Amino acid sequence: PRSLGYSLASSHKQLSQIISTMFPSLGGATANGGPGAAAAEPAPAKDGEGLINLCDMLDKPMCYARNENTSYPLGNLFIGDSRLGMQSDADEQLIIHLTFQEFVKVKSIKFSEWNMGSNPDMNHVNVHIHINRNNLGFEDIEDVDPAQTITLTAADLQDVSDAIDLYYVKFQRVKSLTFFIEDNAGADITAIGGLQIMGRTVATTNMNDFKKQG
Repeated sequence: PRSLGYSLASSHKQLSQIISTMFPSLGGATANGGPGAAAAEPAPAKDGEGLINLCDMLDKPMCYARNENTSYPLGNLFIGDSRLGMQSDADEQLIIHLTFQEFVKVKSIKFSEWNMGSNPDMNHVNVHIHINRNNLGFEDIEDVDPAQTITLTAADLQDVSDAIDLYYVKFQRVKSLTFFIEDNAGADITAIGGLQIMGRTVATTNMNDFKKQG
């Protein structure tokens, strides 16, 4: 019946408007972001989605090597030519310290053979990997337990071979890696053709993105 002057639907709409005016906290979010709008929250930070070569994220001034041949230095590991890789100097041992620009998650590493395998006796064999340890030298590195030790074969170093997976839990928040090359396959010096470190960036949250709620 129209004796009240408006339809039931119109009555319901007006009642909703009255309640919203008298009790704005019950009104929920409004389309124009008015007083009833919920405060926006930043989307949760996500780790880098796909694997990348983390060598592209090195803080190069903070990287160094011990016992390197200056004619075949550390930087040669990242140029993609195994003929111009890295060699040790006085003996077969090497320390390689790599620092990243930010924290990363490391999944796997891939060492390549020197000069396409032309000198297999120079291949490195036992490699001890340390996480977030600075200034390790030959005088103390053997006294520190590594996060992981890998033993490489000639097959592991071939370009067609898969990267070697690292312990998942230990390599989730890495700012630096130190590799101690303990020995090789029998030569007086060690030679490495290249190095790739595969992983992801670590998600970080900027606290300035949070807005005051109330």
